[in-house]
Amino acid sequence: MALFKKRAVGKPGEWYYCLHHRKVEEGPECPAKDRFGPYRTAGEAGRAMETARERNADWETDPRWHDDTPEDPER
Repeated sequence: MALFKKRAVGKPGEWYYCLHHRKVEEGPECPAKDRFGPYRTAGEAGRAMETARERNADWETDPRWHDDTPEDPER
């Protein structure tokens, strides 16, 4: 018998997007390593992958994150 039971952590009423099952979940159904969230609504959770793509694109084009560009001497 296991001494400690592994449980998903979260609260009912919080919404998540499960990366493993590719579905929206209310509350903790899957382990944290397999989900995005929490989100306030099921709709926001449903857009999790689109939101991640948008944020990645923003970060990739943000000049503050590129090491190959020369630093601004006036900074």
